[in-house]
Formats: sequence, structure tokens, C-alpha cells
Amino acid sequence: MTRAPVDPVLLRWARERAGLDSLVLARRFPKLAEWEAGRLRPTLKQVEDFARAVHVPVGYLFLPAPPEETLPIPDFRTMAGRAARRPSPNLLDAVYACQERQTWYREFAQVTRQPEVGFVGSTTLETPVEAVAGEMAEVLGFDLDARRDCPTWTEALRLFIQQADQAGVLVMVSGVVLSNNKRPLDPEEFRGFALADPLAPLVFINGADTKAGQMFTLAHELAHLWLGASALSDAGAAPLMDSRREEVWCNRAAAELLVPLTTLRTEIMPGERLDDTLQRLARRFKVSTLVILRRLLDAGQIGRPAFDAAWIAELERLRQIVRDGAGGGDFYRTTLVRVSRRFARALVESTLEGRTLYRDAFRMLGVAKTETFNHIGREVGVMP
Repeated sequence: MTRAPVDPVLLRWARERAGLDSLVLARRFPKLAEWEAGRLRPTLKQVEDFARAVHVPVGYLFLPAPPEETLPIPDFRTMAGRAARRPSPNLLDAVYACQERQTWYREFAQVTRQPEVGFVGSTTLETPVEAVAGEMAEVLGFDLDARRDCPTWTEALRLFIQQADQAGVLVMVSGVVLSNNKRPLDPEEFRGFALADPLAPLVFINGADTKAGQMFTLAHELAHLWLGASALSDAGAAPLMDSRREEVWCNRAAAELLVPLTTLRTEIMPGERLDDTLQRLARRFKVSTLVILRRLLDAGQIGRPAFDAAWIAELERLRQIVRDGAGGGDFYRTTLVRVSRRFARALVESTLEGRTLYRDAFRMLGVAKTETFNHIGREVGVMP
């Protein structure tokens, strides 16, 4: 039996990188402790199985030392001014998958002579957020009354995504890596990212977050596209103090787009309890109560001590919703939403015309069956 020359250091690194406990992995690999101690080498087949279990390219395990893995886009995730922890394999693979899709779509757009998306990189940090939010609303056709009339936050988010798609943005929403439900994405690690490109602007939203949270993430990442800046974000609606200037600006632009201060002030009811105000205005604007809290602070309707106390309570309530699974929904479990309608339509069209291999199309869509591919084709209007 041939044993693989794998350094035990690489095995430990791969396990820790995946965030897996050795006792958990030992159920699948009973000799893992001996492998990591260097007393026994695994077979090549065992190394391949181990690599799949820890979500690492098998070639990494034969390197002389653990590789330095960095995100391929600027990482703006912070916590009290400190850089965020090392990105998980799930986060890295989500970014890589979106980069592959974006590269494919850029080439498709070039071949089909599509025009550039004019708003990408059209503004700077010196532009007042009120002006940018107004331009974003105009480009997207973002109507507050239409959003108010949506019966649920899910419908409001669906409308927002549709508006961004029609404006030329590839909006991808998923709570897992590709279509692997065993690889969930953690909203505590990141909420979304933007990949700026004039031909293929892309926004990814962590679908494991609440619907209202996803609404803010989409607005925030669209602001990054207006700046023409790719970025990974974990910022919510809170007023940012120790974050990068870009994050602070994008947060302000997103808040102004979703809840314009001039409109908010007309909705204030003097004497109303704060809890009632939060719930009423959250329903009115179809955003989270955290966004409303932040805008009440911006408008001078609530003091900082009251804001801080209410923020902590609301944040814990919303986290409980995520833990209970109430932030999910069938709409976000479909392949079409995970890859964006715009991307899926282009990919199916290119595949049927013979410009893209079915194998590559299946991989980028995250599907395995022709039946699923054909269903997607019918959904996007490419196939009868």
C-alpha cells in the first residue's frame, strides 16, 4: 500500500482552516491523530477524501508549508477597528465562484457587444450621499411607495433585486457555497461583497441573513459599485466609527437610499412609543428596525444613550430570528436566485448556441442534472 508524503503540519493546518474539530473528523478518519502526529502516513485515496472533507485543494496538502491565503478583493470587515479574522474556506470559495461567473459574463458581454454600465465608478467619496442616493434611486427606479405596497419583506427584496438586475447588475443571493447545503455561509462572518466591473458589475448577498438585512446589504454593495470599488463587507446599518472611510460612506448612502431623511421626518408621530415607531416604520420602508433606529438617530429624533440600548436589544432579537431559521425562504433556495437571472439567461443562451460547454455551464450554475438546466432555461425565457 503506497503512502502519501504529506507533512503533518499541512494536515493540521487544513483541519484548522476549515474550523473542524479533530474529534469530529476522527469519526470519518480514525487514523487522523496518527497522521497529524507523524506516526502514520495516509494513502493517496485517504488524502483525497480528507481534502474534500476540509474543502481544500488536494495539491495544497503536498506543499512544503501552508500557503498564505488572502482574499482577492479588499477586505473591509472590521470589529472595533481591528481587522476581521482569517476568511473561512466557505467565504473564499463563494468569492472565487463569483469571480469565475463575472469573468465569464464579461467575455459574453464583449462578444455580444453590450454597453458598459454607466454608473459603475461614476462617483467619489467627496460626493454628498444625498446626491448619490438620489441618483441611485433614479437609475434603479427605486420607488418608496411601490416598496411600501409589497406585502412582505421578501417581495420588497425581490423587487429591489429585479430593479438592480434590469440596471445591469448581477445580483447573487445564497446562504450556502454554490448549491451545497452542507456548506452554509455565516452572516456573522460577512454580509456581502461587490465586484466592480463596467461590463459585469456583481453583488453577492449572504442569503443566511434576514430579508431586511439583505435589503441593506444590497443597497450598501450597490454604493460600492457607484464608487467603482470591489469590497467585502460585514457592515450593518450601525453608524460606523472605526471602519474604513469607504464603508462609512457606503453605509450612509445605503441608509439614505432606503430611508430618505426628508421622507422619514414626515412619518414621525410625536409621542409614539419607540417600539411602536420601529415596527411601523420598518413595515413602511420594508427595512430592518436597525435601519430605522439608525435613521432616527441621524434625524435627531433619539439620543445616543437611548439608541445604544435599543440597538443592543434589537440586534439580539434579529440574531435570534437568523438562528431560528426565520430568515430563509423558498425564493432564496433556488438556483436562479443564487446565480442571478441576468447571468443565468446569458449562460443558458450561450450554451444552447454552442459557445459554452454544458460541463462549464453546469459548474457555474451549481447544478448536476440536465432537467434542472432546462428548467432554468424555461424560467428565464430562453427555452420553450
